[in-house]
Amino acid sequence: MAHPTVLRGLVTRYEALSAADSAAASPSVLRQREDVAYTLCVSTGTRDVRDALRVARRVLESADGKDAPVAPVASAAR
Repeated sequence: MAHPTVLRGLVTRYEALSAADSAAASPSVLRQREDVAYTLCVSTGTRDVRDALRVARRVLESADGKDAPVAPVASAAR
């Protein structure tokens, strides 16, 4: 399973690419949406983008606040 930060980026990107009307979308946008959908499926272990989005959102809900950046550990002075 991908890290929640990665999943959040993929979901956001997929939603942005899907917001464009498919009939008016350029072939490049459609290809990018297909690529992101594929990556979402691989990242969530699913075969359908609707399932991938459902799994990703569930992971994001359970990880809410847990994927905050970790502060670097200061090394001990010698």
